[in-house]
Amino acid sequence: MTSILFVGQQPETVDFSDPSLPPGFDADKIKAGIAIALDKIRERGWQGATCMITPDAAGSATLETALRGAAYDCVVIGGGLRLPAKSLGLFETVVNLVHKGAPEAAIAFNTRPEDTAEAAARQLARH
Repeated sequence: MTSILFVGQQPETVDFSDPSLPPGFDADKIKAGIAIALDKIRERGWQGATCMITPDAAGSATLETALRGAAYDCVVIGGGLRLPAKSLGLFETVVNLVHKGAPEAAIAFNTRPEDTAEAAARQLARH
């Protein structure tokens, strides 16, 4: 079975005042989007897991543990880790941890939680 890991920042730790994030986003909307993403992943017959990290060393350790815990066909990295310019260091850390911890997995990027399955599908078709 195809296995997808969705990596994002814990919604409660996101700075929603950052203008690079979509207007109107809040923790509840992100959580609802994650639930939709997991439903869409299951609808495709795939197995989905999430790894919501904090923007610190503990978050990196959480991701490393998740990557050691299972083999993934695709790891989707959320826009909240990628879009804010001040998160560039965190984004680089996440990409490198995924590259090291899941070297066979495709890496995909979503634009919002709801399009996670579509992001994975794009890369799985090429991988």
